[in-house]
Amino acid sequence: MKKLHLIYIMAAAALLATSCKKDLTYAELKEKERDAINNFISRDVTIRDHDGNDLIYVGRVNTISDDQFVEQGCTTNVEKNEYVLFSNGVYMQIRREGVGNRLESGESKQVIARYTEFNIMADTVQTSNETLYYSTTPDIIDISNSYGTFTASFNTENGGGAMYRRYGSTSVPAGWLMPFSYIRIGRQTSEEQISQVRLIVPHAQGQSDASSNVYPCFYQITFQEAR
Repeated sequence: MKKLHLIYIMAAAALLATSCKKDLTYAELKEKERDAINNFISRDVTIRDHDGNDLIYVGRVNTISDDQFVEQGCTTNVEKNEYVLFSNGVYMQIRREGVGNRLESGESKQVIARYTEFNIMADTVQTSNETLYYSTTPDIIDISNSYGTFTASFNTENGGGAMYRRYGSTSVPAGWLMPFSYIRIGRQTSEEQISQVRLIVPHAQGQSDASSNVYPCFYQITFQEAR
């Protein structure tokens, strides 16, 4: 009888814990997200794959303001591991500005994006197209610039890339569009490399699942003009 009573108590406790988690307010979920981001940028992070192999060394993030970013010519010092923090909560590091030209107002392009997505809250790589499986079908973005406002969608020809297949949406996360005001989009040459950025994207600027479940993601992305 005592054992049965204990089982009832444990089951009730588990149910209560689940209920409490579901009953978190949106404000509390956002606070948990902010705490997760603050913890992520303050610790010496190395992102590993599911087999434990090192993928990306992030390190401790040195945050700079939007004003400092502008004073530095809209660049981030990679040696100091600088990330600019924008007012919408997105952190951005420009690791390589890239080759070619910026996307000017009135222009549209197809851009190849190769990326790794790390769920900061779950502390795990969530999606990536930096694999042999996606080598022939990377994520392609159809992007346009209208007076400094960028609109974009994932191209679904040939079944689309990893982002479309995982989340079932052609919407490009708003956080992914932040770099396009500052990077150049071209093809790699023998001397120069294509643009590469790192982003920390809160849920409000993220993909549909992050937006629905209130969690932030870290991204490392290269952008290259499609042929």
